[in-house]
Amino acid sequence: MQRLINHKPSRVLKTALGLIPFLLILLVYQIGSDLRKAENEQDKLLPSFAEIADGIDRMAFQPSRRTGEYLFWRDTQSSVMRLAKGISIAAFIGLLFGIAAGSIPIVAAPLKPLITAISLIPPLAILPVLFIVFGLGELSKVMLIVIGVSPFLIRDILQRTQELPREQLVKAQTLGGNSWQIILRVILPQILPRLIDAVRLSLGAAWLFLIAAEAIASTDGLGYRIFLVRRYMSMDIILPYVAWITFLAFTTDWCLLKLSRIVFPWYHADR
Repeated sequence: MQRLINHKPSRVLKTALGLIPFLLILLVYQIGSDLRKAENEQDKLLPSFAEIADGIDRMAFQPSRRTGEYLFWRDTQSSVMRLAKGISIAAFIGLLFGIAAGSIPIVAAPLKPLITAISLIPPLAILPVLFIVFGLGELSKVMLIVIGVSPFLIRDILQRTQELPREQLVKAQTLGGNSWQIILRVILPQILPRLIDAVRLSLGAAWLFLIAAEAIASTDGLGYRIFLVRRYMSMDIILPYVAWITFLAFTTDWCLLKLSRIVFPWYHADR
């Protein structure tokens, strides 16, 4: 008899088991909605699936009477663009300073304590400072993501750089490689897939910072719309927006994983 710890489900069974929790959540929600509607047909806390579908239709497939835009897609475009800019800048900063501090001791000496101190500052606490310094436009929202995510990426890349086998660096120096060549040809190729892993882990925090910035000072975006309609208890709009944000985050994570497997197959083969 095969032990339970050694039993691996087939691909079909694994997919089915993965869907079960989501189906249970939908079932529980449906039951809760029906119970609340039975007590009060005008209840807004748990709208029915028909009301949610109607909310999606109004936001995504009917133009706004004021602007003529499809608000759902406009909000999505604005948020995704801000997130992409913030994550891209943060990834570049994390890669640059992480490798520098991880491979050059004289750079690590002043940088490591500074990054440690910065990483302990709650990014949301300095949001008012960002609005004062960068204004209420796009830059402040992007900078919140950069400031919130960069310290984590720098520390992660620094650690991954220092974990590389010392023998590789010694051999590269024996073959005559200088510091710049060793960083570009030995360290960088091995750190890039690890950078993608770090970015994947930071996506949740990046979305949190983005939504917070949009909720406080913005005229569009997914976070802006959620906090705008909350005053009307429009759960038929809030819930689809939350689900859409979750889907976008999951899709981004999946795309980054696929990209890593395609570009760096050796990294995943070793793992």
